[in-house]
Amino acid sequence: MSSQDSIVEEIREQQKKAFATMSFKEKLAYFWDYYKIHTIAAILVIAFVIAFINSYRSNKPFAFYAVLLNAASTEENHDTSVIWADEFQSYAEIDPESYQVYIDTSVSISDDGGSQYDVANRQKMAAMMQIGDIHAIVADTETFESYAALGNFYVLTDTFSEDELAPYKDFLYYTDAAAFDAETGDTLAEMEAAQAEIYEKVIDHSDPSTMEKPVAVGVRIPDSGNKIADAGYYTYLAEQNYSFQGYPSEVVIGIPLSVENPDLALQFLAYIEAEGN
Repeated sequence: MSSQDSIVEEIREQQKKAFATMSFKEKLAYFWDYYKIHTIAAILVIAFVIAFINSYRSNKPFAFYAVLLNAASTEENHDTSVIWADEFQSYAEIDPESYQVYIDTSVSISDDGGSQYDVANRQKMAAMMQIGDIHAIVADTETFESYAALGNFYVLTDTFSEDELAPYKDFLYYTDAAAFDAETGDTLAEMEAAQAEIYEKVIDHSDPSTMEKPVAVGVRIPDSGNKIADAGYYTYLAEQNYSFQGYPSEVVIGIPLSVENPDLALQFLAYIEAEGN
């Protein structure tokens, strides 16, 4: 053993003896003085690992994401959407270890759509619909038709069998496919005039005979006997006598065309309706 090694060994022995005679607080202080850099580094590494694991677990891909547009509720139901998500995940037999379900009731879009909040929400909706992240949209008649008139939803009678749609045959929502390619003009005045004309029309969206090329793109959800009604969502439509195109506003659900698996949205509708049965 070299003289240098002997000195190091002697220092270690002296440290051991000194450490053995220290009180608990003195030992903690000693440890912190000599190893605080190592301790901090270890804590940071552990924290990073825990955060990474939690992030990985909580950021599982969405198997189903529904948006209830303008869903304002008079009830104290802040946890309702979370409960629905958990229940529907079980109802649809979606593996919770691999996927998550989210019911978004926070998005609202006003009639004029001029505020920064409205613009942000429209952009969010457009982006998510484009990449297929929104699997179902529930909205009041006016808001729903603003998307339906642009051909954004599956035609239900082309997508599902007669048996699958049988429970909803009396509640189908129709829009006029003849309007899909309608010109709105190039100037602001022409676009505003085209928009005003939409409001002046009298159209019964439950009656395909009122349209040139009717297509069933949604299902009207009754104002009682289902989860949405029981939660108090959209009650303002009846309470404030909202109407659109000559008829009382209703609640409608549709499936964006970008969705790869439209069957889940139909299951979600069945889950919603199950509350009143």
